[in-house]
Amino acid sequence: MRKLGKAGWLVALAFALAAGQGIGLADSGASASHAKLLDSASGDDWPGFGRTYGEQHFSPLESINNANVAQLGLFWSSDLGPGNSVTGPIEVDGVIYLANRHNVIHAIDARSGRELWVHDTGAAERAGHRLRVAWGSRGVAWWNGRIYTGTTDGRLIALDARTGKELWSVVTVGTDDIRYITGAPRIFGDKVIIGHGGADSGTTRGYVTAYDAATGKQLWRFYTVPGQPGVDTDETTQMAAKTWAGEWWKLGGGGTVWNAITYDAATDTVFLGTGNGYPWNHRIRSKGEGDNLFLCSIVALDGKTGKYKWHYQINPGETWDYNASMDIELADLTVELR
Repeated sequence: MRKLGKAGWLVALAFALAAGQGIGLADSGASASHAKLLDSASGDDWPGFGRTYGEQHFSPLESINNANVAQLGLFWSSDLGPGNSVTGPIEVDGVIYLANRHNVIHAIDARSGRELWVHDTGAAERAGHRLRVAWGSRGVAWWNGRIYTGTTDGRLIALDARTGKELWSVVTVGTDDIRYITGAPRIFGDKVIIGHGGADSGTTRGYVTAYDAATGKQLWRFYTVPGQPGVDTDETTQMAAKTWAGEWWKLGGGGTVWNAITYDAATDTVFLGTGNGYPWNHRIRSKGEGDNLFLCSIVALDGKTGKYKWHYQINPGETWDYNASMDIELADLTVELR
């Protein structure tokens, strides 16, 4: 239904078969929000980066099909102005939400193309040295009447979906580190989770952080690579330090979660896709020894506590930037009739 052009245009394609479909009333209840994000949801809305908790990136709607797709044409367009517009729009109850430039959030009426509000987070002015490595925003998230965005300067912000007014803001990174955010926040239950980038640019130890979606209170944090044994006592250091060698913690280790986060509501499991090590070269980072967990891995966490469940490392001892940061999609498959 929509695509973003290189010149910063949001193009809405409409077509006669869908013209009479109504737009549902906004439902601010948490249970209704949950229903919109389930993998079994109707498809009337696209409330998250991949539409559903399971990041399926698929619409079950059938009004547009191979028999009538040729009838699609331009219905309206909206000039977003200068700056990067390579982002994933979302839609809830007839309103499209998206971020362009450095986290300037737009709300647009899906039927008319009329801009409802714009919120500039001020990220470009606050990002400083992070502007050298971060380019914009991959997407935003919706939950219970709120829009969530992660910013170039490392904040996670909740906005009122109706007015664009800021409801809360938390800083998720260190004051002077190289971490930044380009990835879309993800919602699970009544929580919002965000990772960060930075492992291509400097000393960075990767982590994800979960917050209360209503208040912004930090609930838990999971580090994707170990810190210094005997000093850091987090779960990852205790589990994974034996898979590293040398003094890796002085270089950070990497393993950032800059994109891939998926949720299985049935088991309350959050899946992370982790990135490359820092430095890239295994011999420099870890004396060429060890698998270096949890680099380039899919890591499963308990949604309520953030505790480790299991992992699968796709590239042990990685040194080539062959990471696991691409979108993770959940699906039910029949394998050998089971």
